[in-house]
Amino acid sequence: MVDKARFPILRSQRLVLRRIHENDANSIFKLRTDAVVNTFIQRPQGRADNNGLEFVNRIQYDLSKNKIYHWVIVSSESSELLGSICLWNFNVEKTIAEVGYELFPKYYGQGIMSEALTEVIDFGFRQLQLTSIEAFTHRDNERSTKLLIKNGFELSPNRSDVDNLNNIIFIKQKAC
Repeated sequence: MVDKARFPILRSQRLVLRRIHENDANSIFKLRTDAVVNTFIQRPQGRADNNGLEFVNRIQYDLSKNKIYHWVIVSSESSELLGSICLWNFNVEKTIAEVGYELFPKYYGQGIMSEALTEVIDFGFRQLQLTSIEAFTHRDNERSTKLLIKNGFELSPNRSDVDNLNNIIFIKQKAC
């Protein structure tokens, strides 16, 4: 894993993927409590104004323990927070990770998450030497399913998510 002090900043044509900071707490709170974003996600909804900060602190702790790579997705032009993306749930050998992502609905359909996902996949395979990346998504989440297929993930029909039976699992293997 990469040292916390040298957390990787990923860049694409329109985006900067950077480490989460405390000043992101309000935007993160809005993102994680947005009704549209949460349509297909099982998680407790925020009930207090400090939940965004609690989430940021938890992510920073997990970063310090090398449990997660979590980036906020910001516009390279305006630095506005557009969403987030992460690699987490690493297996013991650190060869497999799960990717998770969320985006403010006003940015849907603009190719932003595909652009961010491309950078994170490249980082996972090249820098972390992962052999595969998994994605768990709700079976009715067509937008997420299309994103994964577009980015080379394949449905793993014989696997199931024991924590959420509505999820389907996609896998992308590192090219040889």
